Amino acid sequence: MPRVLVSDSLAPQGLEILAHARGIEVDYAPDLPPDALLERIREADGLVIRSGTKVTRDVLEAATRLRVVGRAGIGVDNVDLPAATERGVVVVNTPSGNNVTTAEHAIALLVSLARHIPQATASMKAGKWEKTAFTGMELSNRTLGVIGLGNIGRVVAQKAQGLGMRVIAFDPHLPDDIAAKLDVDLVDFETLLARSDAITVHVPKTKDTAGLLGAAAFAKCRRGLLVVNAARGGIVDEKALLAALESGQVGGAGLDVFEQEPPSKDHPLVNHPKVICTPHLGASTEQAQLNVAIQVAEQVRDFLLEGVVRNGVNVPSVSPEILAQLRPYLLLGEKLGRFQGQLCPGKIEEIEIEYAGGVADLRVAPITIAVLKGLLETVTDRVNMVNAPVVARDHGIKVIESKASRSDDYASTVTTRVRGCVDRLIAGAVFHGSQPRIVRIDDFILEAIPEGHTLLLHNHDQPGVVGAVGAIL
Repeated sequence: MPRVLVSDSLAPQGLEILAHARGIEVDYAPDLPPDALLERIREADGLVIRSGTKVTRDVLEAATRLRVVGRAGIGVDNVDLPAATERGVVVVNTPSGNNVTTAEHAIALLVSLARHIPQATASMKAGKWEKTAFTGMELSNRTLGVIGLGNIGRVVAQKAQGLGMRVIAFDPHLPDDIAAKLDVDLVDFETLLARSDAITVHVPKTKDTAGLLGAAAFAKCRRGLLVVNAARGGIVDEKALLAALESGQVGGAGLDVFEQEPPSKDHPLVNHPKVICTPHLGASTEQAQLNVAIQVAEQVRDFLLEGVVRNGVNVPSVSPEILAQLRPYLLLGEKLGRFQGQLCPGKIEEIEIEYAGGVADLRVAPITIAVLKGLLETVTDRVNMVNAPVVARDHGIKVIESKASRSDDYASTVTTRVRGCVDRLIAGAVFHGSQPRIVRIDDFILEAIPEGHTLLLHNHDQPGVVGAVGAIL
């Protein structure tokens, strides 16, 4: 029976989904200390976390049964993704559960910055009436620069437009036509810095985005810039931000996240008069917590019981509907890969996978992974659908994927070509919608069901061979 450890607090509705799933046992132990987590994780097939639990390499190495980690929220910087992938553990998150909540919080920080609302509130509570001390900035007709136009960034852009702001965005991964539909000008990073009256950050923290807004960036901005970070601590360089605040280059900052959380009581930004800050409240509404709890519970349940991956961080996501379409091709791909691996006596240098016909219109990434899984099963017993690409890379295998609109003899074919120890082509097709077949080996056309024990032999076309082999068998 799969056992799911929930090591951070989770809304009761999420726990009920797991508890009522037939065949799943729930271990609810929020706020586990690291030592207890190392012990408890040994018996877990699934792990549900929020931001509190740190899923380190040590935790993953101790988790001998672990198959899936579900993060209730969008950020997975508390999960060692390379280590999870190496060990074949699927990591999923809930990117849509708190989009609106986080976007609203970013806008609230921006409006509060522009009108000095927290400072004015504190002044009045101290018995003062300092009307002229808190002259603010009108946001209408100002330019907001959005860094990252993903799920949250798009909601921020929409709400900022509702305030009458002009919105520009930097997102190198977003096509121009999608930005145009959002009525947002897509610009490069330098242009965003130069044109923005306020900048808000909505990207994950990676090696490329860490310190993205630093001293060099602030120097290129308009004087008096407002900065909002409700994404991840460390994307805005805190030392550079402090210096820019002191010099007046940055007029104010609204921070919901910090490099170290919680920050120290004497943190200079927390205590700075031009900074308003909140304790990582971006997703902290009842609606958002309920949404992510339900979503992560359903995702972990469906993966453990049905193999369905939704919102996969380190493996392609596959919905139940798409999985139904892909399932016969996943089986075929794994059989083709296993056949290739068993026929190769030495090092494989390259595998090329060509999808032709109707299958080329499907999401073929999971099929490619299935081929690699089958191919590498003869090399290691630690390969699965999560870590197969990593294992292939570690073995120096070059993977080439291609598509063709037409298949010569069948509605759809999957063709694999291995180079290295041998140069061999094996192709397969799916008959009648669900029946995998091997239809070609090198230049030989055939029709073979890839089941049970298979013997492949080459012989000259002469009488007596079939009888002799049959007698031996």
